Amino acid sequence: MAYNRRSRNITEGVARAPNRSMYYGMGYQETDFGKPMIGVANGHSTITPCNSGLQRLADAAVIGLKEAGANPQIFGTPTISDGMAMGTEGMKYSLVSREVIADCVETCVGGQWMDGVMVIGGCDKNMPGGMMGMLRANVPSIYIYGGTIMPGKYKGEDLNIVSVFEAVGQFSAGKMAEVDFCEIERRAIPGSGSCGGMYTANTMSSAFEALGLSLPYASTMANVEGEIVGMVEHAAKVLVEAVKADLKPRDIVTKQAIENAVAVIMATGGSTNAVLHFLAIAHAAGVAWTIDDFERVRRKVPVLCDLKPSGRYLAIDLHRAGGIPAVMKVLLDAGLLHGDCMTITGKTVAENLADLPPLRADQDVIRPVSNPMYAEGHLAILKGNLSPEGCVAKITGLKNPVITGPARVFDDEQSALAAIMANQIKAGDVMVLRYLGPKGGPGMPDMLAPTGALIGQGLGESVGLITDGRFSGGTWGMVVGHVAPEAYEGGLIALIHEGDTITIDAHQLKLQLNVPDSEIAARRAHWKQPAPRYTRGVLAKFAKNASSASKGAVLDGD
Repeated sequence: MAYNRRSRNITEGVARAPNRSMYYGMGYQETDFGKPMIGVANGHSTITPCNSGLQRLADAAVIGLKEAGANPQIFGTPTISDGMAMGTEGMKYSLVSREVIADCVETCVGGQWMDGVMVIGGCDKNMPGGMMGMLRANVPSIYIYGGTIMPGKYKGEDLNIVSVFEAVGQFSAGKMAEVDFCEIERRAIPGSGSCGGMYTANTMSSAFEALGLSLPYASTMANVEGEIVGMVEHAAKVLVEAVKADLKPRDIVTKQAIENAVAVIMATGGSTNAVLHFLAIAHAAGVAWTIDDFERVRRKVPVLCDLKPSGRYLAIDLHRAGGIPAVMKVLLDAGLLHGDCMTITGKTVAENLADLPPLRADQDVIRPVSNPMYAEGHLAILKGNLSPEGCVAKITGLKNPVITGPARVFDDEQSALAAIMANQIKAGDVMVLRYLGPKGGPGMPDMLAPTGALIGQGLGESVGLITDGRFSGGTWGMVVGHVAPEAYEGGLIALIHEGDTITIDAHQLKLQLNVPDSEIAARRAHWKQPAPRYTRGVLAKFAKNASSASKGAVLDGD
C-alpha cells in the first residue's frame, strides 16, 4: 500500500530477504508486508501506580490495530515516579527521563521505519517525553493517556498524593494526630492511575486533547474504569485512518494549536510544569513559541475550573461534568480557541465540538466565562533583575500574590525542608532554593516536599518561595519557579545573601532583589561557578547540554 513505509523499504535492494526473514521469525505472513506497521510505545511498569495499569491499554491497542488492518509493534519506554522520588536524589532524574522517553520513541520509530506510533503513558514526564518523540519522528501518531486515579477516602474527605505531603507539614506543626497522619498515608493512593488533581499528568493530558493529538474525552478518564479500554481500541482505528491520510503530528501542532492547548491549561488551572514542557514541545515541532506567549494567553483566558490543588475537585469530577470538550466548548464560544485547527480525528476543533450541549446546570466544576474562578489565567510570567529571562508563578488560591520579605537562602532542597520542619521559617520570609536548575540540580527537581510542608503548617500565603528548580503540579502558594538564568550559570539568584529583601509581585509581574547594583557587582566579582555534581552518566550529560528553563530545558537547542 502507498502508506506503508516499511513495505516500500524492505522490497528494495539486497536487504529485502534478511529484513523479511526477521519478520517471518515473529509469525508474519506474506500478506502482512502490505499492512502499515504501527509502533505501540508502552510505558507500563510496576514502578508507580501511574503506570501500573497501562498493560491492559497496550493489549487493547494491539487488538484495535489488528482489527483495523495494521501490524502492531510494541516497544517500551521508562518512567520515573515523581511522587516516589520527591525530596530525594532520585528526583533529579525526573526531567531527564522526559528526554530519555523522547529519545526512545524517536529511536524506535525511526530505527524500525514505522508507519505510525501510538504512545501510552501515565506519569508526568511520560506525557511531554512521548509528545516530543512523536513530533521528532513525525509519522502519524496519537497519544493515549493511561488515565487518572480515583480519590482515596478518609473521614469523608477525598484524598490524593498532595494530601500526604501537606499532612507532613500539619503533623510536624502539631496540627494533626499521628493516627490521622498514618491513615492518610495508607489511604491516599487507592489503586492505579495518575495523581488525581489538575497536577502535571492531568494538565498535560488535557492539553494534548486540546492540541488535537488525543481523542475527545480521553484525557480525564479513570484508569480503573472500563470506558478507557474502548477508547484505546477506537484510537487505534483513528490512527490507522491517519496513516492512510498521511496526517502527521507537525500538520496538527501549529502555533494556533499550541495556543489552544495553553488556553485549556489556563482555563483548568494547570501545572507550572506545562510552561517548561510546552516550550520543549514547540521546539520539537519547529513552532516559534516563547515564554512570553504564555503571558499573552494568560491575560485573555480566565480560570474556569474549580480543581485541585487550589480548588475543590479532581480530574475524575471534571470528566463527569463534561470533560475537556465541555471546557473547550466554553472557550470556543467565547472566541478563545482557534476552531479551525486540525485534529487527529481528521476533523477540526470546531467540528469535534459542534454537537456538544451547553454546560450542565447540575455541575459546578466548570464555570461559564461570565462567572470564572479568576478573570485571568493563573500561570504568570514574572521578570525583573532576579529573572530577566522570565520565571513562572502560580497565582491561583492566593488572596494577595505580593510579598516583600527577608531572604532565607538554601543551596539544596533537603536543608530547606529541614528548616521548615524545625519551625525556623516564619510568616513574611522569602525562601530561596537555588542550584537546582537544569544544569545545577542537575535535572531541575520538583519542590513539592518543602511547598507541601509550608501549606501544611499554614504558611502557604504568608511565606514566599523562589527557586531555579521546578514545582510539582500539586504545588500552590506564594511560589515562583524556573528562575532563569539559574544559579549554576551565574544568575542573580546565586548572589542573594541571607536577609536581603526580595519582592514577589504577581500584579506587576516582577521578581526583584532589592540590593544596590554596586553591591551586586561586588558580589559577582567574587562568585565562582561550583564544580558539577555529576561528571559521568545521564545526569552529567543532561547538565552539560540542557538549555535554560526559559527555553524548555531541551538538549538539542541552539
